[in-house]
Amino acid sequence: MSTEEHPIQIPNSTARPLELTDDFSPGETNFIKVDNFKFFYGKKEALHGINLEIPSRRVISFIGPSGCGKSTLLRNFNRMNELIPGVRHEGDITIHGTSIFDPSVEVIALRRRIGMVFQKSNPFPMSIYENIVYPLRIAGQGDRSVHDETVERCLCSAALWDEVKDRLHDSALGLSGGQMQRLCIARAIASSPEILLMDEPCSALDPIATAKVEELIIELKKDFTIVIVTHNMQQASRVSELTAFFYLGNLVEFDETRKIFTNPSKLQTEEYITGRFG
Repeated sequence: MSTEEHPIQIPNSTARPLELTDDFSPGETNFIKVDNFKFFYGKKEALHGINLEIPSRRVISFIGPSGCGKSTLLRNFNRMNELIPGVRHEGDITIHGTSIFDPSVEVIALRRRIGMVFQKSNPFPMSIYENIVYPLRIAGQGDRSVHDETVERCLCSAALWDEVKDRLHDSALGLSGGQMQRLCIARAIASSPEILLMDEPCSALDPIATAKVEELIIELKKDFTIVIVTHNMQQASRVSELTAFFYLGNLVEFDETRKIFTNPSKLQTEEYITGRFG
């Protein structure tokens, strides 16, 4: 996938989209690299020198008790934390070897490459169709045929097409909670990102809707690198291949999910997995 597929032009801007190397081979090179990354909310240090390397087209779960820094790190991948006054960072995060904090990297373009799905589904108060094409419209793509193709492709990818194809122009607010969350996933992939960030995407869903979203996550990893924050350790064990355990702003352990849950290297990880704290 190349940046030329969906170029973003910002008038009077000297910044450039995040550049991706042509010789990158998914699964062979570390895709996201977190290098001694520290993050501060004012004087409070929320992340303490995180080092982490994430391969392409895998599902990675961030687990740990509330307030341990997992969502903070997730939101740094698309620089969303910069919307909070008084924050700062040290260290670096690179994607394909390019720092996301490079002054020449265009933040809007970066966020276009990195889709985000939040804990609470947030469909726009417009039709199902318009929810999907909204990212295309703001990027200047007005071709109706492109819109139609994108809507069908993304809703199919989100396992929602058969449920809504006859009411595309109805309000998205009329969907069930699980359908709304899958619509938000469909909207997130409409701009063809490479990375999907999911912050507790199933916490507000019932077990049936959760199962559908989990099935979708497993299917989507064929095309996307997915990083998911979850308090549900069973969910992490079901959907992810790699798991990172965070505690008090530190990355305690990062390994294959099976090893994390059956034979962790750190006593602290074992105590959390077995429910001794958290």
